[in-house]
Amino acid sequence: MNDEPLVISSVEGPIAILTLNRPQVLNALSPALIDDLIRHLEMYDVDDSIRAIIITGAGRAFAAGADIKAMANATPIEMLTSGMIARWARIAAIRKPMIAAVNGYALGGGCELAMMCDIILASETAQFGQPEINIGIIPGAGGTQRLTRALGPYRAMEMVLTGATISAQEASAHGLVNRVCPPETLLDEARRVAQTIAAKSPLAVQLVKEAVRTAAETTVREGLAIELRNFYLLFASEDQKEGMRAFIEKRAPNFSGR
Repeated sequence: MNDEPLVISSVEGPIAILTLNRPQVLNALSPALIDDLIRHLEMYDVDDSIRAIIITGAGRAFAAGADIKAMANATPIEMLTSGMIARWARIAAIRKPMIAAVNGYALGGGCELAMMCDIILASETAQFGQPEINIGIIPGAGGTQRLTRALGPYRAMEMVLTGATISAQEASAHGLVNRVCPPETLLDEARRVAQTIAAKSPLAVQLVKEAVRTAAETTVREGLAIELRNFYLLFASEDQKEGMRAFIEKRAPNFSGR
């Protein structure tokens, strides 16, 4: 019996680091692992001391897909009633910024999980793909939708139709990845980005995340309405007063999240 946690959680000041921990199966996303990841994410989402979350994987992979053994003999009704895929919406609903530090394979559900994050940093050895077509299914946790928005319809169509993977460098060139790092500096770069975000107003961070996500998922008209609402709303915050006062006084702001 393996007593190792499915998700290793650590806190470094205002940053939470969640490490997917099934390295023996390349961090295959079993229902139990996803449940544990959601539990940690939702716990940190309501913790005012945490301002950014990093997700990474143990060993040679970020996550090399869903746990096929858990789905191989399932019926459509079992897939529906189990909530195995539907529960992933709770990951996408996290309000705090999430940074994916992709240290190896991000395939199938692993690629979908990375795309649910707000920033993707990749090791030079990372690979991305949606190979579900190779086992007779299609992506079911957002792969066809988010990949298309990230890469455009033609590159996304080629990837999901052929099951081909792309390198970290290709993913970066096509806009799926923010930047590529040497393996030994990947987590340090993720920490640096997380610390930069953590120093900002938590309220502004949450509302700008909502606005950018809206831009990716709806029309320009709807996105502009959300942006303007959130812009006005922040003028009711102490952070807005502190931020502008600090700018005028030429000092660093001290944001409280209120």
